[in-house]
Parts: sequence; structure tokens; C-alpha cells
Amino acid sequence: MKITNVGIVGSGTMGSGIAQLFIQSGFNVVLYDIAVDIVEKAKDQVITRIKRLIEKGKIDKEEAEQVKLKLATTAHIEDLSCCQLIIEAAPEKIEIKKDLFEKLDLHCSEETILASNTSSFSITEIANCSKRPERVAGLHFFNPAPVMPLVEIVKGAQTSIETIESLKKIALLIGKTPVQCEDTPGFIVNRVARPFYNEAIKIFKEQIASIEQIDRIMKYAGHFKMGPFELQDAIGIDINFATTESVHQSFFGDARFRPHYYQQRMVQSGRIGRKAGAGYYEYE
Repeated sequence: MKITNVGIVGSGTMGSGIAQLFIQSGFNVVLYDIAVDIVEKAKDQVITRIKRLIEKGKIDKEEAEQVKLKLATTAHIEDLSCCQLIIEAAPEKIEIKKDLFEKLDLHCSEETILASNTSSFSITEIANCSKRPERVAGLHFFNPAPVMPLVEIVKGAQTSIETIESLKKIALLIGKTPVQCEDTPGFIVNRVARPFYNEAIKIFKEQIASIEQIDRIMKYAGHFKMGPFELQDAIGIDINFATTESVHQSFFGDARFRPHYYQQRMVQSGRIGRKAGAGYYEYE
């Protein structure tokens, strides 16, 4: 099956970023969210980012105009029926994702591949809400999706090899490096990353070093592009905390993955990172 039309469910940071990635790669994209004003705002943000690429000389104006024509928006999930691949990028709540996959089953062709961008939830559990679990897989992008090169392709218990191979080909077509992994909590990257964030918070709260010092040390001594606190602000502290909670629960309360209360307090205060104008750092 040739994939030309891609549906994106959820127009937040990840959803809009994935949509931008696909239209820049020549695919037609239908971006869906629950309300017209939400999805139109996301489209405006995508177009703004494309204009910045013009200013930086990374894309010419004529090409940019063609790219923008490939992005359609909708608040009606049935409008995704034309898509051969649908990527769910809804909020990281398992009930929302399962409900969406049940609805997508009703409106999409049996040949359509349904993928979830979840960073930690079980693909097997999500696929169980579909009547074609063999065509359900994880397709986990990293923020910002148009820039970060890696994508995790997650095989659920019933995901077919054909579905996995199709997603690998798609990942290469959009310029990503695919890595296949099994359906385990946190997959690869987020499982490895939990101590990176959690231990950094512990070091800060134990007054061993400041937030700025920890970030600076990790960048200059460890050669990380961003420190653990800068990275949480970029991803969204709320998203990071939800992922940590999910991984901790999925490993039956293993202490290695236990969330830190301070991260919870940041979420409760509304200081959730760049998108809110403040997190561990202040932003304009």
C-alpha cells in the first residue's frame, strides 16, 4: 500500500511538529483536534515555523508555498478516512488514546496503519481497542519532531512484521533514523532517560548543586546538547512527569523509576516549561 495521505490526531507540540515534518517530506496531511480554533492555531504555528525556515535560507519561498498547501485541518475525526497512515499524538493519558483508537477503527480502512506516538504506554494495550491489532504499532518521535533524527518503532504483541517494515520505510522517507524495539515500559530512550531527570532533581533538592550548575556540568563535561532541566523545560515538565509516572507504574512500582515530588510541584504550579513561559527557567 502506497502511503500518500497521513492523518495526525492531536495538534499540540508533538502533533503539529509531526505534521510539519510530513508536509515538508511531500506527504498530504490532515491534522485533527477536538475544536476548530485549536487545530487552526496549530496550523498557524506550523506556517510560522516554515516562514522562519525561509528566513534562514533552509527552504525557498516557492517551495514553502507548495508545502503549506499540503496541510489540511479538521475537527471531525471521520475526515481522516482518506489516510493510509494515522499517527495519534494526543495527551499522554491512556483512556484518551484507547478511546481514539476505537473511533479510528470505525472510520478508517482496514488497510490503514494506526500508530501511537506514546512515549511510555503499552502498544499492546492500545491495539486491543482496535479490530486490526496487527496494523497497530508505536511510532515515537522526539521533540522537536522536525529536527530530532531518531524515531522508535514499537512492535506490540500482535503487530505484524509488514506493519513494522512499512513504518521503517516511512521513517527513512521523512529523513529519520528508525530503531525497532519491543513493547516494554518507556521503550528504549525514555527508560534510559528516567535517571537522567530524576537524579538531577535529587542532586538539586539535596543542595549539592544548583539547576544552572547541573545543566552546565552535563553540557560541558558530559557533552550533552542540553542539561536535564533545560531538556525538561523544552519537552514540557508535565509531559515528562506523566511519562515518569507511567514507567514507574508499568514496572510495578520499581524504586528506580519513582517520580520526584518536586517535579509534581512544578506541574501543580503551572510552571511546565517553555510553552508556559516558565519552568526551571524563565522565558519570554
